[in-house]
Amino acid sequence: MSNLALTIGIITMGYAIGSLFFFRFWRESHDRLFFLFGIAFATLAVQQLIYGLTNEASESPALLFLIRLIAFVIILIGIIDKNIKARRQL
Repeated sequence: MSNLALTIGIITMGYAIGSLFFFRFWRESHDRLFFLFGIAFATLAVQQLIYGLTNEASESPALLFLIRLIAFVIILIGIIDKNIKARRQL
């Protein structure tokens, strides 16, 4: 096993564990921010898994970057939603 494959596997596992933690926090607090962060981290885990399973030299990286962009947009939506919700409560 190459060092690159090991590193990709560790990063994928980290994203998946982070996603599980955010889903657990969401289940306890019912806060949409945690749910959206869980979705985003699960998306990043899938993106990293696809990257590890495909030959990155032969595949176009555009799809991988698009998946990552979607994850970051989900995070941004969660932050904006949390701030709007906080302003309404004032």
